[in-house]
Parts: sequence; C-alpha cells; structure tokens
Amino acid sequence: METSELIKKVKKIEIKSKGLSSQIFSGEYHSAFKGRGMAFSEVRDYAVGDDIRTIDWNVTARLNETHVKVFEEERELTVMLLVDVSASEMFGTNDQLKRELITELCAVLAFSAVSNNDRIGLLMFSDQIEKFIPPKKGKTHILRIIRELISLKPKGTKTNISEALSYFTKMVNKRSIAFVLSDFQDENIEKAVKIASRKHDLIAIKTKDAAEENLPNLGLVKWRNLESGETTWVNTSSKKWRHRYKEVAKAHDEKIAEIFKRSKVDSVELYTNEDYIKPLKNLFKRRG
Repeated sequence: METSELIKKVKKIEIKSKGLSSQIFSGEYHSAFKGRGMAFSEVRDYAVGDDIRTIDWNVTARLNETHVKVFEEERELTVMLLVDVSASEMFGTNDQLKRELITELCAVLAFSAVSNNDRIGLLMFSDQIEKFIPPKKGKTHILRIIRELISLKPKGTKTNISEALSYFTKMVNKRSIAFVLSDFQDENIEKAVKIASRKHDLIAIKTKDAAEENLPNLGLVKWRNLESGETTWVNTSSKKWRHRYKEVAKAHDEKIAEIFKRSKVDSVELYTNEDYIKPLKNLFKRRG
C-alpha cells in the first residue's frame, strides 16, 4: 500500500472513530470499565450525612474537630486489543470485510480509552504472534495502532487464539481490560480463555458476515477455505446442503458462546452489514 493511500485510510478511520468515541461511547465506556479501586484523596471537615466509617480519628483528635477521609476511584486502566488477522478475517459479502470492521472497532475503543486517560496496547495474531505493541497513552500512539491494523500483512493464515492469550498473559503482568476481536474459527480455546480471564477482564467481540450463517443460492461455486487454502466445488442450489451449512455454523456459534458463558466472559456479535453502535453500547450498559 502506498504511503499516501495509507495516510488517507488512517485519517478517514480517525475522523469517524474519534467522533463516535467522544459523542456516543465516552459515558458508557467510563461506566463499563471500572478503575482498580478507591484511593485516598484528602481529609475534609465532617458534613451532615457523611458515613461515620470515613471519619479520620487521628486528625479529629489532633484538631479537636471531626474530619473525614475522601476517596476517589483510581481510573487509569490498561486496555489491550487482541486482534485476529488470520485469513478468515478477509471475508465479507456486504459493506466491508471482517478485518475492516475490526480495524474500525479498535479505533473506536482506542479513542474511548485515551479520552479516559487509559493506556492502550495491541496484539495481532494468526496462528502465530504477528505484532505486539505495548500499552501507552496519547493520540500519536493510537494512530500508530491504526496504521499497523491497516498495513500489516500476516505471515500466518490460520487461527490460534490459545497461543495469543498465552503470549498476552506473559507480556502484560498488570491486570487489564482485554478485548479479543476475532471470528473465533478456533474452537480449542476454553482452557486458555479461563486462565486469561482469571488474570484479566476479558471481553470477546465476535465478527460475523451474514453469508457465514445463511449461504445464498449461487448454483455451482468454487469453495475456498481461506485459512487452509483448500478448494472444492459446492452446489449451493441444494437446499439440503445449505441447511447443513447453516446447522454447522449454528453449532459452532453455540459452542463458542457456551465457552464464554462458562468462563464468565462478556461477549457480543457484530456483523459486517449491520451498525455496531447499538450492540456495542448495549455491551457497555450491561457491564455498567
């Protein structure tokens, strides 16, 4: 990709995602993701209605006037974006590819994080670790993340979420908010998800395309598995075959959803042909 084209794409995503994060998601984000706890801020005079448990007895005795301790939420968080860049994310039959949807979502989440003075980091993976950017603050850092999401050409084609989660837990020691953005074509993830969710606040964002659930009747088509590279001819005119395809997709989705449920991981499904604002806001509200 030419540098000028990359700059245009980055700018376009920046304008849209920055606007969404400030106008729509800032309040929900703040409510949904809490700080590490309450930290002591100051001591002030007692006022009617104050909880007597907050009285600072040492200061009260020394000044002979009742004083209370004031605590504030420790807001600064570390947010990590774990992004699937395997070949299956380059699929899309409607407005955009799944990877394009992920890039936009990451930008929105990143600007929401930085507006709350949180640090943001990025881990891109396929069946191997493609790129790791440690968490930092600031707009310049966010623009770097967006550039990497747009321009990275993965070395791997398949998906290994377990390896990505294992690498993440080793590299990021501090408890963080971790968004895993993937179509979750890897089913052997439960053990890794449970381990990572004990240490971090894990949130799964599952990207989907409508054709992955309901295959259109296109007659005889050449079918290619994006991750394995294998090809075969499929008769999509067959109702029986389309029904079987739908049932397999449904079973996969249910299996992944059950893993999230057992691991107590919040999740949301977002489609390439649908507006993601409402489901993402609902996710934030559920957590808030």
